[in-house]
Amino acid sequence: MTATKQRDVVDLLVDQHNQIKSLFGQLSRARGTEKRELFEQLVRLLAVHESAEEIVVHPSARRRIDRGHQVVDQRLQEEDQAKRELAELYEMGVDHPNFDTRLARLADAVVQHASHEENEEFPSLRRNMSEAQLTRMAGAVRAAEAMAPTRPHPHSGESATANMLVGPPMALFDRVRDAVRDWRESQADRG
Repeated sequence: MTATKQRDVVDLLVDQHNQIKSLFGQLSRARGTEKRELFEQLVRLLAVHESAEEIVVHPSARRRIDRGHQVVDQRLQEEDQAKRELAELYEMGVDHPNFDTRLARLADAVVQHASHEENEEFPSLRRNMSEAQLTRMAGAVRAAEAMAPTRPHPHSGESATANMLVGPPMALFDRVRDAVRDWRESQADRG
């Protein structure tokens, strides 16, 4: 990629998929505080990533690619299940005896989901949209991520409309909660 070429939405999302896979790998080997911190990073990245896909990418894919409705509906079902599992893991906590087993199951499902997107949805977007459209879509994804919740909210829905209505207030709530948690942890470290 040349220095003058901007990243398109497919490059951006594949990079995020790779970050997610890396976090799952690191998390499977981590213990204690490192494990909790890595899990918090993973939760945030997955929540923000999926919200942005639901707001920006999936609606475009639904309209632009062959069998778009079918492909997107399958991805949304996978995302809904992952959100529910991630929310349960978050509530369970990294010290729960079943955490590692359920995390491994979630990792397999998320990696399979990413593979479906990378092999079905993303190549079709590249075939059916111009480079300029894909680059603009990357900007829209970044904007959606800035407003996205930092935790999964499985009961809020997977549609672009649901994410646009519920996402910003939940994102604000999540970010305040994250700041308070970080402050408490920094106070505890000073002990």
